[in-house]
Amino acid sequence: MSLPLQIVIRLLVAVALGAVIGYERELRAKNAGVRTHIMVALGAAVFMLISQFGFPDTAKFDAARIAAGVVTGIGFIGGGIIMKRKHVSGLTTAASLWVTGAVGLAAGSGMFEVAVLSTILVLICLEVLSLVTFKMGGREVIVVLSAPDAATLTTAVKTLGKHVKDVSIARKAEGYEAEVSLYVPKKESNPDLLIRLSALPGVQVESLE
Repeated sequence: MSLPLQIVIRLLVAVALGAVIGYERELRAKNAGVRTHIMVALGAAVFMLISQFGFPDTAKFDAARIAAGVVTGIGFIGGGIIMKRKHVSGLTTAASLWVTGAVGLAAGSGMFEVAVLSTILVLICLEVLSLVTFKMGGREVIVVLSAPDAATLTTAVKTLGKHVKDVSIARKAEGYEAEVSLYVPKKESNPDLLIRLSALPGVQVESLE
């Protein structure tokens, strides 16, 4: 197989696997979705290809250094997702981006079996385990709601009742936005919660973490 064809295949595999992981995150209404995960996987694969084929005249070049740099860089992206708001949230999405970077590195190095198996394991951890996780008790979620006026947001938050732990309302360019910390039962999945929140009159659900 020629080198150009190898490069194309590796990049396409990285894009495909990144899209699969990102699609799962997008289904759960996370901010980092298909496009973000594709960019992370593709970028990691490109860096790996550069480390392998970009320095043909350097006999003692250490390709592992670039891989280590990619891991560090993705850590900054994940940190930004976790601390985007005043609450610590998005840990799972940040971790999925970190693993997606590793998948991209594996695809970029031609380790397709590792890349595909890692993607399958990621999906198992994100989806299958969530179905069999112990559902007693509660969990905290951060939801962002928007509305044309503050009164509508205030009414919607009051409707949520005792489940509201904290709320902050801010003026935005096209109306108002409320960041609400909710304590909900574990047995209520994010899709079910999203449906319930979407039924609130006059408000739109911007994100759910």
